[in-house]
Parts: sequence; structure tokens; C-alpha cells
Amino acid sequence: MTLEERIRQVIEQHEVVLFMKGSRSAPQCGFSARVVDILDEYLDDYITVDVLADPALREGIKAFSSWPTIPQLYVRQKFVGGSDIVHEMVKSGELAEVLGREPMELVKPEVKITAPATAAFLRFWDSDGDTEEPVVRLTIGSDWEALLDLDEERDGDVVIDYDELALVMTRSTAKRAHGVVIDFIERGNQVGFKVTNPNRPPTVKQLSVRELDEWIKKGKPHLLIDVRTVEEWVSAKIPSAVLLDDELRASIETMDREKTIVCLCHHGARSQRAAEHFLRMGFRDVYNLQGGIDAWSVQVDPEVPRY
Repeated sequence: MTLEERIRQVIEQHEVVLFMKGSRSAPQCGFSARVVDILDEYLDDYITVDVLADPALREGIKAFSSWPTIPQLYVRQKFVGGSDIVHEMVKSGELAEVLGREPMELVKPEVKITAPATAAFLRFWDSDGDTEEPVVRLTIGSDWEALLDLDEERDGDVVIDYDELALVMTRSTAKRAHGVVIDFIERGNQVGFKVTNPNRPPTVKQLSVRELDEWIKKGKPHLLIDVRTVEEWVSAKIPSAVLLDDELRASIETMDREKTIVCLCHHGARSQRAAEHFLRMGFRDVYNLQGGIDAWSVQVDPEVPRY
């Protein structure tokens, strides 16, 4: 199947397709994140295709659409446009017509502000402000990093009123904020606000070679994926590892997303990037082998050649 046929097949099989950098849960650029935030206002379900995972696709979709940038949105097999066009269509109301539905009703999130945090906001609030009570803005970006600031309410904001202050946020933040706890920590040298978000997607965990050795000895279930080149694989390998080839890539597409995956390379840099890609695919328990096979040779098995 040619690249053009692959692209056409995806577009024909799904009503709404967004070709983007990263995934819906983890966009890898601001423009892609912006379109995801917009689509999330209207749709529970749509398909995203990560062009960063396939350089040929990244260039191929530009030629297919005759459009030079990413992201690119298709609705019912028709090319809609990129980030700026989609944003303008929201303001004009045209996007609702194209999608065939209005923005979903938003359920106001439950956010807890602890007593120490409330007291800190009150201390920092400028009593000469335009309102009598503090207005705190919570922002949770597509990277799930949380920011807090003293601000004012804006059009379209979701507002949560507390006894002594108001918390405001955009609709996209509100969708990521249910269950958030805002606290203020004063412990030793640690002073500042702490935002705990139970919705934050998992991150790549680091695994030492000694820990991996224990896993193997104890029979802990995992898939050890070697992302090096074939030449490197031939020269030195961990016996239980499997090389990331086309056959394994195809198998991974249908693999249980709860499976534990460990990625390894020479020193740990390439495997970190591979592990991040597996997270974007939806795997939740993903590890990077610290120091790679070189550390394995030094600390665990000197029979494995170093290079």
C-alpha cells in the first residue's frame, strides 16, 4: 500500500481525523494542542494521527492536502484546514456546522483549595484590585503543567466561587481539572503552591539495569524492546530483549496498553524518545533503561561486549 493510499484509507474510515504532532492526550506542539482543545469542545471521539512517528507521513500529508503545515483536520473526508482556520471557524460558528454539532455542555469541575492555599492567596491579593475578593486563574496546558496567577474573569471562563475567592479557568483547563487539589506548602526550604492533578497522564519512568536484572530473575512480566540498529543488535544484546523491527511495530499496534514496556538503546537517549512515543500510543506503564546496554555490560553482565 502506498503512502497516499494509507492516508486516504484513514480519512475514509473515520468521520473526523486530525493529523498532528503528538497525540490527543499528549500534543507535541502548541498549534496541535490548540486544535485538540477546540475539538474536545465538540467531540467525545475522533482520530488523531501522529506525524512525528513517521517522517514520510509528515511530508506526505502536506502533499496530499496541498497544505504546508501541521496540524491538518479532515471531516467526512473533506480537508478543513489548519490551526488558524479552525480557530476562526469557531468564532464564526462555521465549525459547529461542519461538525454537525454544537459545543458539549461542560460539567463544572470539582477543585479543592486547601486552607493554607486560601490564606496564601488572600495574603498575595492586592486590596486595590477591581474586585473585592481574589480572582485566581488556574491554567492546565496540553502538557499538563499547572499555572496559578491572580487575574480577572474573562468572557467564556468557567468560574468556581468559594467563600473568600473565585477560581477561574478556560473550558479546556476545566476539562483537565476535575479532582485537582491546590495547596500551599511551607516546609523547610520548600515554599510555594502545589497543584495535584489525578488526571495527568503517566510519564516515562526510569529503570536501572540492576532493577531490570531483578525483574528478569524474578520473572516479572514485561516487554524489553531494543530500539538500536540491526548492526548494534548483532554486536551486543540482552538475551531477553526483542529488536524493534517492522514485525514488532505491527504487533505493538494491537498490543494491550496495560502491558509493561521497557525500552533500551546504547546509552539511554534513543530509548527515552521511543518510550515517550509508546506513551503517546496509549501505553501507561513505560520505562527507559538508564545507561542502556552499556550500563548493563558494566554493572550486570560483562560478557555483553561494549562498543
